[in-house]
Amino acid sequence: MGEKHLISGLQLWQWRNTALQAAIATDVPPAEVDWLLLEVAGLDRLALRLESFKNWPQIQLQLPLEELDHLWQRRLNDRLPVQYIAGVTPWRNFQIAVSNAVLIPRPETECLIDLALASASNGSGHWADLGTGSGAIAIGLADALPQATIHAVDYSLEALAIAQTNARNLGFADRIKFYQGSWWEPLTFLKGKFSGMVSNPPYIPTSTLPTLQAEVVNHEPHLALDGGTDGLDCIRHLIEISPSYLQPGGVWLIEMMAGQADAVRELLQNQGSYCKIQIHADLAGIERFAVAYKS
Repeated sequence: MGEKHLISGLQLWQWRNTALQAAIATDVPPAEVDWLLLEVAGLDRLALRLESFKNWPQIQLQLPLEELDHLWQRRLNDRLPVQYIAGVTPWRNFQIAVSNAVLIPRPETECLIDLALASASNGSGHWADLGTGSGAIAIGLADALPQATIHAVDYSLEALAIAQTNARNLGFADRIKFYQGSWWEPLTFLKGKFSGMVSNPPYIPTSTLPTLQAEVVNHEPHLALDGGTDGLDCIRHLIEISPSYLQPGGVWLIEMMAGQADAVRELLQNQGSYCKIQIHADLAGIERFAVAYKS
């Protein structure tokens, strides 16, 4: 971290109280204050709950208190997501580094890994994570399929840099290969050889973007959100192109938006190269995942 930023427990206790009141006043979940302090002050949940840190002579912060306060004001006023302030988010059993160059990995996306594991007749071989962003899905796949080689693609060089940092920090650097480019394009040298493909592509209709939470529309990368007029542009492309990259029996697996399941099922059927098409719901009961197999 470089230099140490030390403050007294009392100072931090006072800052936390003010931050909690401000959160409640501006409709930000007050739990975010403590989540942030777990990350930047290295406090544990018990110390926070008992407020025992109030009596500690000094606490080491990862950044100066003034800067933390400035970022917290941006959380309240500009709706900057707390994950971008902390620079990390928990995902599956990992701490994933994030910045505003990548989409913050969502808890529901964790189901993609479970579905990949359940549908993988071939847990070895080549798997692709297309539009890897923070690298969360690629890391989840590498963890769940220890025999597989994961190929992670993203259009954004900034996103790839973060994904590579995550793979390195979490011990998967030798299992995941990274490529800059659009969808399958950088992987033509492995055409027809993939055991599986997983993607959480942009799927929000362009006209819906402005109606999303300010945290999302003002801070998360639009490249990772905008799915064109009906939200299905990228999914359509992945349905069209993937059969030439997958082995027979290879898995095609994506995340989509509420209300898109019927259209996606129909696109998969009409393409003609897929069989055993299934739609799966997330934990909230929303039909969010589509699985199909190259016939």
